Amino acid sequence: MKLISMFSCVICLLIGIAPLTVQAQSHGTAFFTRTTLSGIGPDKSVSRRDPSDVIKVGDLYYVWYSRGLVKTGYNATVWYATSPDGMSWTEMGEAVGKGEAGAWDEASVFTPNVLVADDQYWLFYTAISKSPKVKPDSKIGVAVSDSPDGPWQKLATNPVLKNSDNESDFDSHLVDDSCLIVRDGKYWCYYKGRQLGKGAAETKMGLAIAESPGGPYIRHPKSPIIPGNHEVVVWPQGPGVVAMVDGLGPKEIANSILYAEDGIHFTKTHDVIDRPKAAGTYRPEAFTDSNQGETPTWGVEMAPAGRLLCIERFDIDWESSNENE
Repeated sequence: MKLISMFSCVICLLIGIAPLTVQAQSHGTAFFTRTTLSGIGPDKSVSRRDPSDVIKVGDLYYVWYSRGLVKTGYNATVWYATSPDGMSWTEMGEAVGKGEAGAWDEASVFTPNVLVADDQYWLFYTAISKSPKVKPDSKIGVAVSDSPDGPWQKLATNPVLKNSDNESDFDSHLVDDSCLIVRDGKYWCYYKGRQLGKGAAETKMGLAIAESPGGPYIRHPKSPIIPGNHEVVVWPQGPGVVAMVDGLGPKEIANSILYAEDGIHFTKTHDVIDRPKAAGTYRPEAFTDSNQGETPTWGVEMAPAGRLLCIERFDIDWESSNENE
């Protein structure tokens, strides 16, 4: 089953976004085609959600995601699947499980993402030790492996990024949803945070940077760098960084594409219609520090599956407008 939906005013990402002076204008239309996947698609018995970005190792694509018996991610563990073509997936099993009783990650581990560095694989995940409504609790940990198939060893230094001890900070209630790139020889972790007493609509996007893959991850002094966004979708674009912003946050940046040549000071470049939900993209240049990143052409997202959730694919077809021919 395929569903066609439209994104407007985004084609210049394909041909390269100019630095911050770029104007938001129509250069064409991007069409997104959704495809139901085998192996990690609709399932009446389990919920799969919050997929990571996709990587390719040898002849196989890899994706990690939250898997549990309930719709939310608050009682889940991290599983993974592989595919030779990005369409037919085989669920391989659990990658990271819950911690022991009393541990910071005993209640749930979820919302994974992956970093490839130093000839190893670094699996970032969010975890809680109790109800997410109890304050403060949500933190980010890392597990490392020599192979994308594991086994995974949780770092003794976990959590590598925890909610701020300062109640006035934007991320004093939770940190979540890491998205990694390698930039200027360092490891940049974009994430979302929420302040104590604030609701989901007031979630903002932060940045923490480390000298080594396992941290420590130090908050950038400009954080929060985007004053909204409940879903962190980031990729390298030429010399800069692009972020896809969801519908939460200030009206002027809701459902939009933002660009920052320095990866920090973001400016709106495009509006977005019917964006992917909790997306992970295939970003071949995310960890190369090459300044050669291009617009993703496909990825995976979270989709409804009856009373539960599943993973589906989206592909992007970019078309130029007649005015540029």
